[in-house]
Amino acid sequence: MKKNNSSFILLCFLSFILLVLTYSNHFYNAFQFDDAHIIVNNIFIRDLNNIPLFFKDARMHSAHPQNQTYRPMTSASLAIDYWLGKGLHSTFYFHLSTFIWYVAQCILMYFFYLKIFNTARQNELNRYIALFAVSWYGLHTANAETINYIYQRGDSLSTLMVVAGFFLYAYFPKWRNRYLYLIPIVLGMFIKEPTAMFAPILLFYIILIEKNYSLQDSFRLKNILTGIKESLPAFIVCIFLSIFVKSMMSETYIPGGTSRIQYLITQPFVILRYFVTFFSPINLSADSDWKLIASVFDIRVIVGVFFILAMLYIAYYTSKKQETRPITLGILWFFLALIPTSSIIPLAEVTNDHRMFFPFVGLMLSVCWYLGLLIIRHEKSIRERFSVRISIIVITLVILGGNAYGTYQRNKVWHTGESLWYDVTVKSPLNGRGMMNYGLTQMGKGNYQTALEYFGKALTLTPYYSYVHVNMGILMVAMNRPVEAEKYFKNGLIYGPQNPEPYFFYARWLKNQNRQNEAVPLLQRALELSPAHSSAQELLSEILVHQKNLKITSEQTGEPVSAKPTAENYLNLSLQYHREGRYQDSINACKKALKIKPDYDLAYNNTCAAYNEMKMWDKAIEACEKGLRINPSLQIMKNNLSRARQQRALHVVSRGE
Repeated sequence: MKKNNSSFILLCFLSFILLVLTYSNHFYNAFQFDDAHIIVNNIFIRDLNNIPLFFKDARMHSAHPQNQTYRPMTSASLAIDYWLGKGLHSTFYFHLSTFIWYVAQCILMYFFYLKIFNTARQNELNRYIALFAVSWYGLHTANAETINYIYQRGDSLSTLMVVAGFFLYAYFPKWRNRYLYLIPIVLGMFIKEPTAMFAPILLFYIILIEKNYSLQDSFRLKNILTGIKESLPAFIVCIFLSIFVKSMMSETYIPGGTSRIQYLITQPFVILRYFVTFFSPINLSADSDWKLIASVFDIRVIVGVFFILAMLYIAYYTSKKQETRPITLGILWFFLALIPTSSIIPLAEVTNDHRMFFPFVGLMLSVCWYLGLLIIRHEKSIRERFSVRISIIVITLVILGGNAYGTYQRNKVWHTGESLWYDVTVKSPLNGRGMMNYGLTQMGKGNYQTALEYFGKALTLTPYYSYVHVNMGILMVAMNRPVEAEKYFKNGLIYGPQNPEPYFFYARWLKNQNRQNEAVPLLQRALELSPAHSSAQELLSEILVHQKNLKITSEQTGEPVSAKPTAENYLNLSLQYHREGRYQDSINACKKALKIKPDYDLAYNNTCAAYNEMKMWDKAIEACEKGLRINPSLQIMKNNLSRARQQRALHVVSRGE
C-alpha cells in the first residue's frame, strides 16, 4: 500500500510539473482583445481604493460603455494584479494569478471527481481515473484561451467557485445547514454570471449521486421535491443574485447580439462543435467567423438538434445504473453550463473557445468515468496482459502529451497581437475584425501596404464596423493622405455614435492639424460616453492648457518667462508641476492664475485634480464645484469631481463615520 501511495504521489507531482512546463511560455503574453478597454485604458483598475466602488458602479468595469457589465470581483482581481506589477509594463502578475487559481481548480476537481467515482463504484483505481481526468482537463488545448486571455479569467475564476461549492457540499455535509458551501457561489456571481448554473447542476447531483435516483425515478413527485428542497437555498441565492447583477449593469451595456431566434437555432450546431473540440482541439480561433443560421431547416440545425437529443438519451440510459450515473451528471453539467451562452440570449459572437471552459468540467467527468469503467470491468484481464497495459499507458501519454503540446503552441499564438491575429486570419478568413486587427499589427510595424490590404479585406467583410473606418483613418494619416483620413474618421463617427474611440481618434487627428477647437467637443463626448477613458482625458487636458505654448521659468522663481505673466502661462505651469508630482506647486500656480483671471474654469479643474492626488477630497470637491458654477459643461472637471466624491464617500465609510 505504501508503495502504491508513493507511486500515486509521484504521478501527482509529475502531472503538476507537466502543467507548469506546458504553461511556462505564457506568463509574459500580451494584453489582447477586450483587455484593451477592461485593463489598459481603464483608469479605475489603477487604484486599489476603487475596489469597493466596483461593487457600486458597473461603469468602472470598462472604458467602453457597451461593455460595462457588472463583474466587480473580476475588476478587483485585475486591480490587485495591476498593483502587484506596479503598472502595465508587464503582464506577469496577471498571468501568474490566473494560473495559480487554475491549479487550485484542478486540485478541487480531483477530490470532487473522486467523491463521485467512489459513490458510483468503489475501486482502488478511482484515484488514478480522477487524476487522469484533471490532468487532461488542466492540459486541454481548448482551455488555453481562457488561461491566456487575461480578462476571460472570469470563466476560470467563476468555474473555480462552482467547483469549490461542490467540494464543500460533498465533503462537509454537516456544514450544509450553515450554507457555507454557498460562499464561493456568492463570490462567483460577482465574477461572472454563469456561476448561477450551480443551482440546477446541484439539483441533479443530489438526485443522481446522493439520492441515487435515475432520471426516470426523479420524475416522481416525492423524489423531485426532495431534490428541490435540498437544493432550494442554492436556487434562491443564484436567482436573487442573477436579478441583482442584472439590475446593476450599466444602462449602456449591450450583449452584442441581434436575432434571438437565429442565435438560438444556431447553437445546437455550436454545441456539437464544442463536443467535437473536446476530442479534437484543432482549428481553435480567438475570434471565430461563424455566422448566424437563418433557417430552422438548415442541415446544421438538424444535425445539432439530433446530437443534443442523442446525448440526452445517453444521459437517460446511463442514469439507470448507479455505477454509470456520473456519466449522466457530466452530460447534464455540459448542457446546463452552456445555457448562459448557448440559448436565447444573443451574444456578439456565435461561438467562443473560452465558453467551453466551464462545460468541459462536466464532459471530462463523463468521458473519463466511461473510460475508467471500461478498465475497471476488465481489470483482471488487463493485469494479466502486458500488451494491454502498455497500450493503456501509451494512449494516456498520447492524450496528455498531445494536449500539452497543443497548449504550448496556443500559448505561442497568444504571445503578441501579431501572432494572435495572424492565426485568426488563417483560421477565420471571413472575420472582418480579425483582418482589421492583424492589419493594426502591420501598421504598427510600418508595413503600411500590408495594413492597407488587410483593412481593405475588413471593410469588404464588415463595411459598417466603426473600428475599421477609424483604423483606416489612422493609416491614411500615416500614409500622408489627410483628405481620405478625415473621411474615414467621420465614417467612424457615423457607424459608431455610442463608441468613444471614433471621437478620440478623430480628435487626436484634429489636434495634430491645429484644429483644437473642433477636437474639444469630440473629446468631451468621448468622456461622456466613457468617463474611464484615460487617453481621452489626457488629450483633452493637453489641449485645454495649451501645452505647446508652455514657457516655464527657473525652478527658483516658478514664474513664466513672458514679459507679462498670463493666467494661461500659470495654468500651463500648474500642469507641468502636476506631471512632475509637485501637486502643491501645481495648486499655487493655479492660485496665481486665478488672481489674474478669477473666472478661469480650467484653473479650478487643475486645482481639483491636484487635491485629488493629495487625497484631500473636500478641497478637491470645493474647487471643482466653483469651477462648474463658471462652466457647467466642462466634462473633465465633472470627472474629477465625480472621483473626489466617490473617494470621499469611501473614506467616510472606511472610518465608520
